[in-house]
Amino acid sequence: MAKTDHLAILQFGLRHWLEWRSRSPGEYPDLSEAHLPNLNLRGANLSNTNLSKANLTGAMLLGANLKDAILSLATLSYAELTEADLTKANLVGSSFLHASLRGAELVGVNAIASDFSAAQLQNADLGEANLSGSELRKTNLRGVNLSHADLSRTNLLEAELAEANLYKANLSQANLREAHLTGVYLLGANLSFSSLEGTDFRWSNLSKVNFQGANLSRANLRGANLTKADLTGVNLQGTIMPDGTIHP
Repeated sequence: MAKTDHLAILQFGLRHWLEWRSRSPGEYPDLSEAHLPNLNLRGANLSNTNLSKANLTGAMLLGANLKDAILSLATLSYAELTEADLTKANLVGSSFLHASLRGAELVGVNAIASDFSAAQLQNADLGEANLSGSELRKTNLRGVNLSHADLSRTNLLEAELAEANLYKANLSQANLREAHLTGVYLLGANLSFSSLEGTDFRWSNLSKVNFQGANLSRANLRGANLTKADLTGVNLQGTIMPDGTIHP
């Protein structure tokens, strides 16, 4: 449960919260399980704050500082987090359904089993993030940095990943059916045993990608670079190959 005095300071107004944070640099705010829907926290300093199980549905967190914050099992559906800083935050089991995280800093976050379905994450930085087992259905990840990220067993059905950086990302057993990965940089990535039926890989760098055991049926690989890619045991039925021919 949230500490009563911490919650009272926040509810008294954002200016008072910021002043208290500046006067109490060693204090770790506890707002766990707090009910804060639609609250205006634009630019708020919430670094190192415990917001586990908090309800932040529709909250305004544009440009907020959430570095090292604990947001496990929190609800941030429809929240505005454009350009917010969530570096190394704990997001395990949290919900960002339809949230906006455009240009947000999410480097090194722990977001295992979180739900980012239909969220807007264009140009966000998710380098080295752990998204294992998360829901990213129809999520807009255009231009994001996911280098060295763990996306194993994630559901990326119909996700938008055009021009994303997935250098050495782990996408083992991920569901990328009908996803758009046009112009994606996947050098050295692991897509073993992943579902890639109908996935659009046009003009992507798939050099040294591990596709072992993956299902690439009906995928579009036109213009893609498959240099040294491992296609052992891959299903290529109906796949459009780099030269434009269709695999039987």
